[in-house]
Amino acid sequence: MESQGARSKILQKIKQALKSPVPVPFPDQVSETPIFFPSEQELTIGFAEKFTELLGKFIYCADEAELVSQLSKLIRAHNWTKIYSRESGWLDDMKEYQFDPVNTDDLAGCDAAITLCDHLIARTGTIVLSSQQLSGRTASVYAPIHICIAYTNQLVFDIADSLNQFKKEADCIPSMISFATGPSRTADIEKTLVVGVHGPKEVYCFLVDKQTD
Repeated sequence: MESQGARSKILQKIKQALKSPVPVPFPDQVSETPIFFPSEQELTIGFAEKFTELLGKFIYCADEAELVSQLSKLIRAHNWTKIYSRESGWLDDMKEYQFDPVNTDDLAGCDAAITLCDHLIARTGTIVLSSQQLSGRTASVYAPIHICIAYTNQLVFDIADSLNQFKKEADCIPSMISFATGPSRTADIEKTLVVGVHGPKEVYCFLVDKQTD
């Protein structure tokens, strides 16, 4: 009974707070002006530099034929025999280039997973994924190797630009947006950096040149 009474008091306080919201203490400091500004270098170069600094592995492809060639070489070089992907539409398009490596539905037991993405953030070298992708919430997290396929028209400068793109492309922002910046890492144990602790130990980004009209 006491716990129910405490819960009721908390909910009542929340309701009262919502009725009388606290005003912004320094309204003059709230601005739409961005903090970071694009550099003179191209977004592709900026992303590649940041992504590789964070131990990501970046591969630039002039077109999808080169993408298939490079991706096939990578899979053969590592002898990956269990490739997972739910990107059915993209994979169907790649059959034109005789590319059909996906042969497992077991995400937990796969060698690598292939996903698409929503955007690439050049300033931080970040891959943006969301629940609106066919790969959903899991493939880029549980697979030991994450292979992301992206196109140059998905490059944006900063996080704000990515969020604005989501707003433009749909009526509402997806229920989940993930910002993946390089392989997973932690330094909690004796301040020693360990890579691949709670997610992929390696992240590849294949960036395909896609000319805008």
